[in-house]
Amino acid sequence: MHLIDENQSIEEAPMPTFSDPVADADELREAVRGLAHATRSVDDPTAIYPVLGSISTALASLSQALHQLGDFQDGPTCKRAWVNGDAHVGRAASYRESWELHRAAEMIQQVAECVDRAHEIEATIAYGIHDYPTPSPVQRPSHESGLSL
Repeated sequence: MHLIDENQSIEEAPMPTFSDPVADADELREAVRGLAHATRSVDDPTAIYPVLGSISTALASLSQALHQLGDFQDGPTCKRAWVNGDAHVGRAASYRESWELHRAAEMIQQVAECVDRAHEIEATIAYGIHDYPTPSPVQRPSHESGLSL
């Protein structure tokens, strides 16, 4: 997986598989690295609102994924887990891992709620348009064809 540079089209960007957790986790890592890089300087404050919305959704999905991984460790897999040839130690490790994953998922849910509140607050903020570049006006020919009123 790799970050998209300005010369790469969106069509070449990696897409989630929805079936390969390793590939999708690698893509998540790269996407978050890209976001961290892109937010080092924000030129347009109106971009903050949609970014916060996307982060909020991503955090909810991350919390769900961690709960699902914890559920996997709670299931029949833990009965087949071994640590240094000891099934009891393997089951205990699976239960500890599950606990930590569920705990992390709950913490991320709390973080998501904070981001949601920030997103709601951002919706109330207006920015002065004179501080930011405005699009250049569209050049129109002096004599347009069409109906005149």
